[in-house]
Amino acid sequence: MSNRKSKIVIRPSSHYCPRVSTIVGIDLGTTRSAIAVVEAGMAGLLADAEGQRLLPSVVHYPKDGIPIVGWPALRQRALDPARTIYSVKRFIGQRAADVPEPERQVDYTLTGNSLAVKLGEETVSPEAVSAEILKSLKTRAELVLETEITRAVITVPAYFNDAQRQATKRAGERAGFTVERILNEPTAAALACGLEKLPEQARVAVYDLGGGTFDLSILELREGVFQVLATHGNTRLGGDDVDQRILDWLLEQIDGDADVTLRARVREAAEAAKVALSTETVTTIQLPFISGDTSFECVLTREKLEALAAPVIDQTRTHCRHALADAGVKAAELNQVILVGGQTRMPLVRRRVAEWFECAEYAETRGDIRLGDSFHEADGPTLNTSQNPDEAVALGAAIQGAILSGDITDMVLLDVTPLSLGLETFGGLMNVIIPRNTTVPTKAGEMFTNAVDGQRQMLVHVLQGEREKAVDNWSLGRFELESESAKRGAARVGVQFEIDADGILHVLARDTATGHEKVVEMKSAVDVDDTAVQKMVEESVEHAFEDMDARKWIEAALKAREAVKAGRGGLEDFAGELNNAEAITAALESVEAALETESDLPQLKAAVAKLDEATLPLADLMMDRAMEAVLRQRGMLD
Repeated sequence: MSNRKSKIVIRPSSHYCPRVSTIVGIDLGTTRSAIAVVEAGMAGLLADAEGQRLLPSVVHYPKDGIPIVGWPALRQRALDPARTIYSVKRFIGQRAADVPEPERQVDYTLTGNSLAVKLGEETVSPEAVSAEILKSLKTRAELVLETEITRAVITVPAYFNDAQRQATKRAGERAGFTVERILNEPTAAALACGLEKLPEQARVAVYDLGGGTFDLSILELREGVFQVLATHGNTRLGGDDVDQRILDWLLEQIDGDADVTLRARVREAAEAAKVALSTETVTTIQLPFISGDTSFECVLTREKLEALAAPVIDQTRTHCRHALADAGVKAAELNQVILVGGQTRMPLVRRRVAEWFECAEYAETRGDIRLGDSFHEADGPTLNTSQNPDEAVALGAAIQGAILSGDITDMVLLDVTPLSLGLETFGGLMNVIIPRNTTVPTKAGEMFTNAVDGQRQMLVHVLQGEREKAVDNWSLGRFELESESAKRGAARVGVQFEIDADGILHVLARDTATGHEKVVEMKSAVDVDDTAVQKMVEESVEHAFEDMDARKWIEAALKAREAVKAGRGGLEDFAGELNNAEAITAALESVEAALETESDLPQLKAAVAKLDEATLPLADLMMDRAMEAVLRQRGMLD
């Protein structure tokens, strides 16, 4: 399953165990990663020997020797770009068809359907690269805490699909962790910001713009339950895209052929300039000896940076509007907008978010935000940057780890699924088994029957989405279950969906007659372009009326075809005993003609109504013959 939302149950009392939690929290980020733990009731990040709390999500694979992770690997990116892997989170759990070619523009080589990284004659998977990052974080934690660390909560974007979640979990296991929970990043950020202190019925938006992903979640506190009302986002939109725009601009200024090594140097300079311009208004970019004795130097202003970055940042507005609409909440009705993710340090992002959400205490002339602790019901929400945007997710994951280990007993975290789950039924429609916003873990099931006579196998096609037609939803996987041959509608197969605490779907199908059953875990079977993720909710709203019309047509057409089949069969058996055989034939042809339109529902309904009227004598005759057969069988007729 892809894309999940969460709710937090908060009990009024507060109690912490004064010791280190046995479960660490990890933010496995696109550009930076971090590991945190709750100690004596306080969540904190663990630093390396140099005092660095953030670990660059970069792995360098030397031709000889073990992989190098973090800051040393980052320094190798310009020296050996082909063997230095960064932003691999964008490819984990993905297939080549999922990622458009422009979004694969990295300095290393991706190959194959699974988007493995080519290193000479060998390849390494994004999952394995992520495992190296997690191993480094594990080693750091064990050195700092002086104990073995084996349990972890790892965060993912809310819009990660099931394959991406599973791949992240496997990466954690390869690193030596027991992954206790896969947690949504916005939920983790909300945990880190102390939701238990919010007033009753408070509403919060979590705007999470990181290096490679974006999520916007709307939460509301109701009677001690902080529930995610809606979430929207894009798993391939973030600070990396801003870096790419700066990179492209710099290459235009250099006005020369850029090989892989030069592009890596320019990319590094672009990122450094972006970071500098979060606090400065002007920065100088210097690249010595880019070609022989030629060096490059230019000035980049914040104004120019914002002009380059604006098209990327403005893409998040659509997701914000959709999340608000899905939640049925106006921006002015929010209490806080929490900023999370390193890219939210950019003044442009803060201004844009303040404008879009009508935030209080926004100073246009200063171009920044004055932050406050109080709520401004009349003036709009407060922009909350109380937590370090690079650290909030890891801190929240650590809090969740402490909840699971029992070290924090005042909060319980539950998840909900943001998109409906169901099966394809006869006619190509989706039948919902678990509606969106259902709390997980959960189970739900339904009984199904065979669609045709003599059917010996039933196809179970699992879907996720909000559209009426199966083809418009995501296919999570399919399998077949053998059943006994039976007339149409006679066989009975029970299908049960179970979603575990990590949002992973398990599907059980059982033939009630034979007891045959299959249990299938839906993991890497997801084969959907991530672009479809962000479009799903939009399209469900945009096409709501035509989808409903399509469902009505399909259901009416199925009934019409059954009526035609029954009418043809009855006419063939009893034509000689009917006075209106020609009228029935004409009515049948009228229904068949209406079916050929494939869209004219009123015409079809009118034709079926005429067929029903014309076949009344036939139905009466067939009923009489059936009753006679039963009575004769019982010896009540000669």
